[in-house]
Amino acid sequence: AGDHPSRAAPPLLYATVQRTSWRQFAANKRPIFLLAVALVFVTTAAVAAVANSIVPGLPIAAAVALGALVAPPDPVAATAVAGSVGLPRRLVSILEGEGLFNDVTAIVLYHVAIAAAVSGTFSLPEAFGLLVLSAVVAVAVGLAIGWLTIKLMNLLGDATLQVGLTLLVPFVAYVLAEELEGSGVLAVLTVALFLAEHTADADDVLGRLTGRTFWDIVDTLVTGVAFGLIGLELHSVFGTADGHALEMVGWGLAIVAVVVGVRLLWLLPATWLAKRLHTRRDVSEEIPTSWRETVVMWWAGMRGVASVALALAIPLETDDGQPFPGREEIIFIAFAVIMATLVFQGLTLPWLVRKLKVRADTAAEGALERDLAIRAAKAAKYRLKEIQEVEEFPEEVLERLQRAAYDIGARISPEMVDEERREAYAQRAKRFKEINRIQREMMSAARHEVLSARSEPGSDPEVVDRVLRYLDFRSLR
Repeated sequence: AGDHPSRAAPPLLYATVQRTSWRQFAANKRPIFLLAVALVFVTTAAVAAVANSIVPGLPIAAAVALGALVAPPDPVAATAVAGSVGLPRRLVSILEGEGLFNDVTAIVLYHVAIAAAVSGTFSLPEAFGLLVLSAVVAVAVGLAIGWLTIKLMNLLGDATLQVGLTLLVPFVAYVLAEELEGSGVLAVLTVALFLAEHTADADDVLGRLTGRTFWDIVDTLVTGVAFGLIGLELHSVFGTADGHALEMVGWGLAIVAVVVGVRLLWLLPATWLAKRLHTRRDVSEEIPTSWRETVVMWWAGMRGVASVALALAIPLETDDGQPFPGREEIIFIAFAVIMATLVFQGLTLPWLVRKLKVRADTAAEGALERDLAIRAAKAAKYRLKEIQEVEEFPEEVLERLQRAAYDIGARISPEMVDEERREAYAQRAKRFKEINRIQREMMSAARHEVLSARSEPGSDPEVVDRVLRYLDFRSLR
């Protein structure tokens, strides 16, 4: 596992897992297994068979490596497009789960194939043993790093230091697992899920806001850099095609057809099987509910960062010093698949979603939001009642606090307010917005005045920044 692919993989995987939970993975184990594990094996086998037959001199091990690196769809690309077109949440969840687990499966297959191509030998029992060992080591490393991270976070206390630590965590888990012959991707996934389940402090408002903003920025930057590498590599890729470019384009188009076709041919029976296995007890399992959603899932199978990283990680030479067989052809075909799926499918997916009229279930989301609003308001009222038993308040203060408890829910979901009180609440909300607007103007004037003091002679910048930071926090309230 020495020269592993992607320096961009750890933070991207970690950021993606932030949007999900272990419960979601457990609930969707069947669709994720059918898509992430089974489909990757089927795609790898199909691509390997076709590539081995059409590319002259390409050994089966190198063909399997090509199949493994183009097999996993990119969850970052798919969910980015899905978010912009308003796909149902269940489809987004399946795409995210598929993207995370198919990376794990594909990378292990890739390593087995590369090892066989480099050494010239292959053993099925040894490959299966490597797969099991890789998974066990990765989970153990992920859990150990997760436990250690929680201990360190408790020691650090400061939100800035804690968020900084979370940037190191995915890299440490990834590299350590790889050094111990485990799956770095699975280790990052394990540690991210572990931390998501065990570091959820409801009162850590600053840490949560800081962490979410930080990881949104990291996600955007790393994704941009990773996809930027595609453009930078195109020059060298086209350079390798000198003399037989048209023939290589033909190979690339053939593999694109295999990758896209196999996904559709697999998804149709897999979705049917998932529906047949689905029972009333599986209330949290998220599966496509119509042929339209299945078609959208098929077209959302764009290749991206993982495929780029794996293609660029192919070694230059085998153990006996010979050039890696078919390396230039593999890289060219891989980039053809990435560009065809990412550009063509990525640009046409919003049109397909609109044409098929696949939309998010806003009624279900609204109902859940309403339910959470009612629960939040009840929890606030119950806590107020507990405080009342040990403390006394003037009548006007108590009335104001009771109204504030009710407003917590009403602000989350105005729909929870009954018809009679809705108009009164709307008036109160209007007054509140007006007061907020004036307060924002006042705080803005205060910030401008304090900031201007920074350039005045004799002014201590540290004191000015401390006062400005206080005003900033007040402005966020």
